[in-house]
Amino acid sequence: MNQSHAFDPTVLSHVRTVISIIVGLSMGRLLTGLARFVQHPRQHKIYGVHLVWTFFMLIQIISFWWWEFHLVNVQWSFPLYGFVAFYASVFFFMCTMLFPDTMYEYKGFEDYFMSRRKWFFGILIGTFFLDIIDTFIKGRDYTAALGPEYWVRFALYTTGCAAAILISNQRFQLAFAILALLGEIAWALGLYDTLT
Repeated sequence: MNQSHAFDPTVLSHVRTVISIIVGLSMGRLLTGLARFVQHPRQHKIYGVHLVWTFFMLIQIISFWWWEFHLVNVQWSFPLYGFVAFYASVFFFMCTMLFPDTMYEYKGFEDYFMSRRKWFFGILIGTFFLDIIDTFIKGRDYTAALGPEYWVRFALYTTGCAAAILISNQRFQLAFAILALLGEIAWALGLYDTLT
């Protein structure tokens, strides 16, 4: 149905509700996965690199939901709704990769994560490209307000993820994970302390 009419602000409320369901499922997956370590400490041995990326994804998802507030200034369409829903769904997919339903064929989280790291980091690179599209959608003023740091962050993360696909060294994996987490926390605190 193709009707032309003024933008209805309740559309954004509806879209945010749908997206919040996907975001909620993503966070639920991570938190349930973390709870397994407490519930079954002998069955699920903690692997530092995996744990750090779990917290990284929690920050990413929380930040994603926060910065989507800026879509209040956008004229909504079904393609835009589809894009934002897809973007949120990619986060959910990554969370299921961090905490799969079963790991019978793996020795533990270290074995699992290292064998799936190409998928994880490849998709993570994809989310940074999705973020560029999302940023442009929010307008020139929003994009300009992020400053050159945004592009430096993009370059560092994508380069680091590409290296993490190729390098299996545990020290590198842990160092990159910790730096990424600290960088994401600093980025979130620096830019998203207010809604303006």
